[in-house]
Amino acid sequence: MDKINAYKKIVRELVTYVAGLSDSEEDGVEYQLITDDEHGHYLYFGVGWEKDRHWIYAIYVHIDVKSSGKVWLQHDGTDLRIAELLHQKGIPKNDMVIGFQAPHIRKMMSEYAEK
Repeated sequence: MDKINAYKKIVRELVTYVAGLSDSEEDGVEYQLITDDEHGHYLYFGVGWEKDRHWIYAIYVHIDVKSSGKVWLQHDGTDLRIAELLHQKGIPKNDMVIGFQAPHIRKMMSEYAEK
């Protein structure tokens, strides 16, 4: 299995695990998991009316696996430290980009890729 497909498998399994930590619907909010292996997009979010009072559109995890072989952590709205979990599962930090950090900040994050 090539590196990109291996990374997609790791990311899909991790995002699926995160999605399994909550109910699929709670207080009117539907939680959705999107795994797109063809394009390398992985997203877990909640959408709906919480108790019919507040509109919720909350992204919890968004990760892209790029054709360059880099894994872009676009958003980590959890307290799970997704980048560390990806590393523990076999993705080297130098193949991960912390995309939600500004480029000038990523330059200072020497363990991770800039782009």
